[in-house]
Amino acid sequence: MSQSPIAFIDLAAQQAVIRERVEARLKRVLDHGAYIMGPEIAELEERLGAFAGLPHTLACSSGTDALLLPLMAWGVGPGDAVFCPSFTFAATAEVVAFLGATPVFVDVLPDTFNMDAAGLARAVEAVKREGRLVPRAVIAVDLFGQIADYPSIRRTCDAHGLKLISDAAQGYGSTLDGQQSGVWADVVCTSFFPAKPLGCYGDGGAVQTHDGALHAVMASLRIHGQGADKYDNVRIGMNGRIDTMQAAILLEKLDIFAGEIEARGRIAARYGRLLSGLAVPQALPTGVVSTFAQYTVLVDGGRRDALAGELKARGVPTAIYYPKPLHRQTAYRDFPVEGGRLPVSDKLGEQVISLPMHPYLDAATQDFIVSALREALEKIGVAAA
Repeated sequence: MSQSPIAFIDLAAQQAVIRERVEARLKRVLDHGAYIMGPEIAELEERLGAFAGLPHTLACSSGTDALLLPLMAWGVGPGDAVFCPSFTFAATAEVVAFLGATPVFVDVLPDTFNMDAAGLARAVEAVKREGRLVPRAVIAVDLFGQIADYPSIRRTCDAHGLKLISDAAQGYGSTLDGQQSGVWADVVCTSFFPAKPLGCYGDGGAVQTHDGALHAVMASLRIHGQGADKYDNVRIGMNGRIDTMQAAILLEKLDIFAGEIEARGRIAARYGRLLSGLAVPQALPTGVVSTFAQYTVLVDGGRRDALAGELKARGVPTAIYYPKPLHRQTAYRDFPVEGGRLPVSDKLGEQVISLPMHPYLDAATQDFIVSALREALEKIGVAAA
């Protein structure tokens, strides 16, 4: 058995590395007392812009608000269609429906689990033929840390005059041929939820763009739609600020982020070797560097819950992202889906299971996890997917 409980995501190990520096940062915030929009906010925005190669960065209160801000700035609303994958977290479609627009769900690829660019093209053409909705934007998701096929998605967006949002909440820092998603997307949005590869100790997010005019509108929207005079609100906005303490924490985490991405890649590669013949992992295309927010594999869906139970009994935590695609969920099941059905999303919802993954996962613990997985699969008679 394992000598100590296995963490699914070991934030304590990371905190041990940076705790003294985080405490020093927080002390400075306590000393200057600017708890809202303090100097650490601007510093974080500048650092994030340099990291992503995007000149305009806006830190905000959550990844959800990061997605909401550009849609608000573009005036997306009733009668508009925004295309997004169904196999993702609810926030991706939630912001669209919140504005009264219509999320149109697109299937994903069976190997990468990211948006099917061919399905997207079909969905846009179908909506245009029907004529009931106006196609406005696409939200592509970098699922489980892996950058989407932005070159192909961008071609469809350009062909139909659509804005492209990169939902990089799980995949911030992921690259394709050395380039982050901002090379193709109009806007990159990320989340700093604690479990994310770059996370704070509460809620937080950021939205980044090359478009200075868009940034200015989003900056106004972030603080109640304020104008040059903060008591003359020039548009209907929101309270979307991140607090200064979270920014201070993120500044220290950003210092070690690149090294953690490399560590996640090494651990994932080792998983891949150890799991050969046991379970099928999310495919990593040539030229892609994933941040591996999750390490997700496929097993026969009919016995997945039994597998999770057997692993739990052996001291190995697991998670299922996502057991029910959005188009099957109560709040979203009446929205349109490309072709009337999304078979890959449905199948993945039955097959995916995620194993412990973080930059501090040592080889001995990883060996134990894989050994437990092998034992559990043999016990319940589940073959690789």
